[in-house]
Order: sequence, then C-alpha cells, then structure tokens
Amino acid sequence: MRYKQTARNRGGVQRVEGKLRASVEKGDYYEAHQMYRTLFFRYMSQAKHAEAKELMYNGALLFFSYNQQNSAADLSMLVLEVLEKSESKSLYELFLGYICLFHRTTGQAGSLCVQSTQVVHRGVTGVFLEQNYSESRYHFLHSSDGEGCALMLVEYSASRGFRSEVDMFVAQAVLQFLCLKNKSSASVVFSTYTEKHPSIEKGPPFVQPLLNFIWFLLLAVEGGKLTVFTVLCEQYQPSLKRDPMYNEYLDRIGQLFFGVPPKQSPSYGGLLGKGSLMGSGEEDDVAEEAQEDSSPIELD
Repeated sequence: MRYKQTARNRGGVQRVEGKLRASVEKGDYYEAHQMYRTLFFRYMSQAKHAEAKELMYNGALLFFSYNQQNSAADLSMLVLEVLEKSESKSLYELFLGYICLFHRTTGQAGSLCVQSTQVVHRGVTGVFLEQNYSESRYHFLHSSDGEGCALMLVEYSASRGFRSEVDMFVAQAVLQFLCLKNKSSASVVFSTYTEKHPSIEKGPPFVQPLLNFIWFLLLAVEGGKLTVFTVLCEQYQPSLKRDPMYNEYLDRIGQLFFGVPPKQSPSYGGLLGKGSLMGSGEEDDVAEEAQEDSSPIELD
C-alpha cells in the first residue's frame, strides 16, 4: 500500500514538473517561479518533504539551464529548507550534490550561493556528528561554528583518542581555521575545547606544551609581528614535530598573517574533495594574496 502511495505521489510530481517545464520553455519565468514556490509550501504543509525536495531541486537545475540565476538560487534555498526539516539521517551524498549545484550561481545570486553552502555544512555536521567524526570535522571548518566544532572534538577525543593526544585534536583544528583566515573561530575552538575537555587542566598556562604554543600563536596572530612568530615556532619545534603537517600549516599561516613570502616549491595539497580546506571562492582570494598555485593544505 505504501509503495502504491509513493508511486502515485511521484507520478503527481512528474506531471506538475511537466507543466512547469513547459512554462519555463515558453519564457514565462516569473509565473513558473511563483508556481514552484506555491507548490513548495503546499507540499511542506502536507509534510510531503520528498516531493518538495525533488520538485525544488529539479526546478533549480531547470532555471540554471535557462540562465535564470536568481530563481535557481531561490529554489536552492528551498531545497535546503527541506533538508534541514527532514528527519532523514542518510543525506550526505545529497548534501554534496547540492553544494555543487549552488556553486553554479553567479553575479547577484552568488551571495545566496555562499549562504546556502554554509547552511549545507551546518546541516551535515548535525546529521553526522554521531556517525562520522572525520566528516563532521571537515564540515565544521566551513560552517565557522567554532563552539560546535570544539564540542565535537571533545567528544571525538574522549571516545576515540588517546589521553596523550588531547592537545593534538584542537591544535589541528585551530591551525586549519587559521589557514582559512578565520581567526574568530580558531579562538573560539581553542577556548571552548580547553575549557570543556575533562582531561585538560585549567589554563593558560597548560600542562601540555602544544596547547601553550597554540595559545601564544593566537596572540601572535593578533599582533602580526614576524619576529614573535618566528621565535615561537623555533622554541616549540619539539612539540610541532609530533605531526609533520603542523609546519605545513604554519608556513601558510606565516604567509597570511605575518607577510612571509611563499615558498618557490609549494608543498600544499589539492583543492578538490573532502581533503581540501577551501572552497573555490577562497581559493581565488588566496591565489591573489600569496601569488602561488592554488593548493592549500590537505586534511587527513
């Protein structure tokens, strides 16, 4: 019975889509856009989330194909609204597809693209916090939710990590946020993590040298003095050698905040996939500032 009901609902969506496509093909963009919105709220009031999601997603793609960027971006935001209200816990692949969809926007719709991508990342962190810490960590970086990231890391460290590595969990996150030029989230992550983690004694100063290094680094970033940064990195090399990626991150941070010239042979990884720190928009900014190839540090 449920199968027949689902098939009937899908058939209804397809018939409606056919009529809307015909309107768009005739150039009646405004009327079609308004009809999409009317149907969206009708479906949502009836708790038909799957139908609303499918209709809005296909409508966004249709408007994109006719270069109607604002209408496409608006329907994309409605897709996100469905996803945020949906009870489904297996939406990861869909989220990634929608991120690609939003990056098609240009011009005036570009700001909506940025906003919608951030909402996607916030949604993914909520869906996957209890299932996949590695995925959640990546998406927290792009959501700029420093407090949420810190709480996730506390749980991650307490449930999966060694006691001797409690400092390494937050160190990596802080360095990665700084590589994204997000000083605010970096500071929030550090303060929240060190305050909430049950295995970290109240500081600063801290028992763990690496935590003291991160604390001093955040202060140095605010001051912007290269000499302080250089001495700090030299003094804490024993701690920094615990992870070979730390010095890679610090090379980048030196360029962004202390005017260190880029290396002749960049050692940063690629921008694509979950291993990257940056999206396409941030890549362009960094390329202009550092005048190097588009390759920031990879996440593991």
